[in-house]
Amino acid sequence: MELVADRRDVFTVEAVTANRNVRLLAEQARLVGARFAAVADPSSYRDLKEALWGTNIEAAAGPAAVIEAADRPAEWVMASIVGAAGLEPTMAAVRRGATIALANKECLVSAGEVMVAEVERCGARLIPVDSEHSAIFQVFDFENADRVEALILTASGGPFRTFDVEAMAGVSPEQAVAHPNWDMGAKISVDSATMMNKGLELIEAFHLFPVEAENIQIVVHPQSVIHSLVAYVDGSVLAQLGTPDMRTPIAYALAWPNRMRTPAPRLRLTDIASLTFEEPDETRFPALRLARHALHSGGTAPTVLNAANEVAVHSFLARDISFPQISSVVEETLEALPNRPLETLADVFDADLEARDWARTLVSNTFARAVGSG
Repeated sequence: MELVADRRDVFTVEAVTANRNVRLLAEQARLVGARFAAVADPSSYRDLKEALWGTNIEAAAGPAAVIEAADRPAEWVMASIVGAAGLEPTMAAVRRGATIALANKECLVSAGEVMVAEVERCGARLIPVDSEHSAIFQVFDFENADRVEALILTASGGPFRTFDVEAMAGVSPEQAVAHPNWDMGAKISVDSATMMNKGLELIEAFHLFPVEAENIQIVVHPQSVIHSLVAYVDGSVLAQLGTPDMRTPIAYALAWPNRMRTPAPRLRLTDIASLTFEEPDETRFPALRLARHALHSGGTAPTVLNAANEVAVHSFLARDISFPQISSVVEETLEALPNRPLETLADVFDADLEARDWARTLVSNTFARAVGSG
């Protein structure tokens, strides 16, 4: 919003959306002169209407209104609704051939095969906004993709990078959302703490770039300065570096194929002095193993992985399960549900719903046992 607001002479904002925060939605709609504002919570319509009183901004509420926002005639759409809830609005923008700045991992995790096929059919374009995928996009030679040997996704390691298994058993939601480098929402922060975010990014990278799954690597890089790398067959490894500031990848997606100036802090390598790298530990962070297994399994497995993880993270934040039980709920859900082909969006929603129901049952049973033993 800051980048667009500073360039009102360049960008015209068609629509903005929010989940429940009517006050901020109205404030931002006024800031950028949006034509349409939608809040996902249907009960918030009256509040949004009042907050926009005196403007020409059209107000709407409910899930259908959010989809309508994505379906309006904007050339460029930022898809940043967290979780599977962003799938339908993003698909609406894809189907009218828009350029999608994709900040929602779950769209390609839950429905990668379906979405990629729809992007090709409708002539839409995906530009990744995740810092890791944006980094790869900036240095990937699409015209000579067969010369790419590997993608290397970097991971900060999260707040528990040095914790042992016993220490992680007692961490709190407050500790999990305190990311060392990035200011993110609760769900994404917990995903970073479990390293599930890197597992989701692994699956996303597979759908974004023409590489084999086994050629996507993950390396822990605590400084978050190198955002990702591309290795080529001649031994060259190209990296994109920058300060951990999301304005940079967002600006790249906004201005592509050009670049625009941002107020992001400039990188001073001499101030950083050293960059370090580690192998990820899949024993302490089993989410990485689960994500790679889901990617290799294909079908509905990634959809189930994502849905079960959303339920588990929500349950952890509600203090119903412990931090290590997040991965346990995901693994047990993957083992319990049959893997089916994924051909339509309806298949995605069916698998998502089934996985959520199963994961909630697991959480309920876990919580009941914990209360009983307590």
